[in-house]
Amino acid sequence: MAANPTQRSSRRPWLYAILGVAAAIVVLVGIKAGQIGTMIKSGKSFSIPPESVTSTKVEAKEWEASRAAVGTLVAVRAVVLASEVPGTVREIGFDSGAFVRRGDVLVKLDTSTEEAQLAAAQADAALAKSSAHRAQALRQSSSNTPADLDAAEARAKGSGATVASLQAIIAKKTIRAPFDGRVAIRQVELGQVLASGTAIASLQSIHPIHAEFWLPQQALAELKPGMQARLRTDVFPQQSWDGYVTTVNPEVDVATRNVRVRATFPNQDGRLRPGMFGNVEVLSPDKRQVLVIPATSVIYAPYGDSVFALEQKDKSLVARQKFVRLGERRGDLVAVASGLNAGETIVSSGAFKLRNGSAVMVRNDLAPAADAVPAPGER
Repeated sequence: MAANPTQRSSRRPWLYAILGVAAAIVVLVGIKAGQIGTMIKSGKSFSIPPESVTSTKVEAKEWEASRAAVGTLVAVRAVVLASEVPGTVREIGFDSGAFVRRGDVLVKLDTSTEEAQLAAAQADAALAKSSAHRAQALRQSSSNTPADLDAAEARAKGSGATVASLQAIIAKKTIRAPFDGRVAIRQVELGQVLASGTAIASLQSIHPIHAEFWLPQQALAELKPGMQARLRTDVFPQQSWDGYVTTVNPEVDVATRNVRVRATFPNQDGRLRPGMFGNVEVLSPDKRQVLVIPATSVIYAPYGDSVFALEQKDKSLVARQKFVRLGERRGDLVAVASGLNAGETIVSSGAFKLRNGSAVMVRNDLAPAADAVPAPGER
C-alpha cells in the first residue's frame, strides 16, 4: 500500500534536523582536529626559554693556612676595687668610665678618728723614746737595773708599732689606682658607709687586649707562641686587628680534647671591650694554592655537592652539572678540593633553578660581590 502523502510530509522535518546535527558534528570535529594538529606542531617546535643566571670563573689563589675559632676578649689586667677597712666615704676622685693613672686617688674614707688616735700615739711614742734614752744613760752609770732599761726600750718599740699601725689604717682608707686603666660605673656615693670588702668600681687595662679561644688538639703540632693572629668582630665588620699568639695552655681539656689559646691584639682606641666575642684566625706562615669559587655557586645535597659549569652548544650556553668536593670556607668564598679546573666558567647565582642541560642567559650585571673578607656594612 502506498504511503499517505500526509505521513511523508510529516517525516521530512525530522530528517532535515538529523542531517543538520550530523553536519554540525562533522564541522566541529574538523575544527577541533585542526586545533589539535596546530597544538602538536607548535609543541614540537617549542623550546624552554633560557634561565637568567650570573657567572664567574674558577680562580687559583694563595691562601694562608689558618685555624679559625670564636674567642672572648679579656682585659690584660682587671680588678674590682674595694676597701680593706670599713669607713664613711668623704671624697670621690673619679667619674664613671674615666681613664685613671697608677697612683691616682679614687676614694678617701673618713680618717678623723684614726688621725686623733695617731696624734696621741705619736706623743706616747716620743715620750717612750725619751724614757728609753734616759734609761740607757742611767744604765751606763749603773744607776738603774738592766730590767729597767729593757722595759723602757720595750715601751718605746710598742709605741712605735702603734703609730705604724694607725698610719697603715689611714693609708688603707685612701684607695688608689693600682695601674693605668679605665674605671667602670661607680658603685659608691658620698657619705656612704662602706663595710670591709665593699666594691667601689672595676678597673681594667685594655691596651693591649687578650682574646681567649679553644682549638682542637690536632693544632698542637703547629701551634706555638708568636704565630700571627687576626681578629674580627661583628661590632666593627669593616675592620680587623692583627696580633700574635702569646700563650698556649700546657694541658688539653679532657672533656672536649681542645686546648686553650690566648692571643694579644693592640687596642689603642679602646674600641675592643672585655667580654665581647670575636672571630679569631691563627695564621700559619705557610701558603698554599687553592681553587676558589663563590659559596653561592654550590648546590648542597646529602648525596654530594655540585655546581653548574657553562658550555657552548651551537649558538647558546647550556649548564652542565658537576659534582665537587669542597674544602675550607672564608667569607663568601669556598675552596674546591676536586671536581673543577682553574679558568672554568660556572654559574655563580641562580643555580637552584637549573637542571642538567638547561639553556642559560648570563646577566653578570646582577652578580653579587664575593670576597674572602666581606664587609656587610657596605652592601
